[in-house]
Amino acid sequence: MFIKFKNFNIGTKFNLLLIVVFIISIVISGTALSSLLQRRAQNEVATKALILSKTMNSVRQYTQDRINPLLAPRLETEPVFIPETVPAFSATEVFENLRKNEEYKNFLYKEATLNPTNLRDKADSFEAQVVERFRKNPNLKEIADFRNFPEGTVFYIARPLAITQQSCLRCHSTPDQAPKSQLTTYGSNNGFGWKLNEIVAAQIISVPSEQVFNSAQQTWLWIMGLLIVIFAIVVILINFLIKKTVIERIRKIEKTAQKVSTGDMTANFDEDSDDEIGGLSSAFNRMKYSLQIAIDMLNQQSQ
Repeated sequence: MFIKFKNFNIGTKFNLLLIVVFIISIVISGTALSSLLQRRAQNEVATKALILSKTMNSVRQYTQDRINPLLAPRLETEPVFIPETVPAFSATEVFENLRKNEEYKNFLYKEATLNPTNLRDKADSFEAQVVERFRKNPNLKEIADFRNFPEGTVFYIARPLAITQQSCLRCHSTPDQAPKSQLTTYGSNNGFGWKLNEIVAAQIISVPSEQVFNSAQQTWLWIMGLLIVIFAIVVILINFLIKKTVIERIRKIEKTAQKVSTGDMTANFDEDSDDEIGGLSSAFNRMKYSLQIAIDMLNQQSQ
């Protein structure tokens, strides 16, 4: 049967109100903390991806500026194409060496190309959509989002790759302009028809994020569990203090008032404190004395 809140004793009312406040506080703080930890986890994986992206771009730039000028003249004389002259090849190989470390084995790097010379760089359906987004919106400089793999969820950052140097078209404009070693190695069917300033690929770096987000979730659970334990301790302490400083003193006044109400005028409201309960006790003592005087006057009149 439903019991009205006003019929509960003070301790029960206080506990109920405290529990309601705690639940509301836990929900608000838990939601805010979860959001904060999720953002922190996302920033962590994004930072890793950005560092790797800058590193790979440095490898590309070094290959373009230092390696390519040294090896490019040999492309016409060598029987086999020298892939080290291609920035994309160098960046991919460096990243594959990095993935040999246990810490980075699930990291992925790909210069996904719609029409690549090396079919290893061929964009899959998802990557092709990313490239097309960059081609349709040339002002779009970066795409960052999550992607699901069988191994788990990864966070990826994609940036457009365009043909910005005329020298690059030597290998990608038409087969008759390409080095013979390139045609011997890769054939004449792929990697041609590129145009200057055209976006032909997307540099995509994928960073495993499931472990980072699981760690954030564990941190959230630990913090929330700690808050619940602290709240339980606080409730116990507050109940003890309320019982000693308020409820027991009020009950003592209540018992004394019951004695006085039955005619026992020897009972006193003994409170030596100056707080509100002490003031209440003094007021009851004055009321008892006034009642005693009134009773004595009535007795005298009746006699």
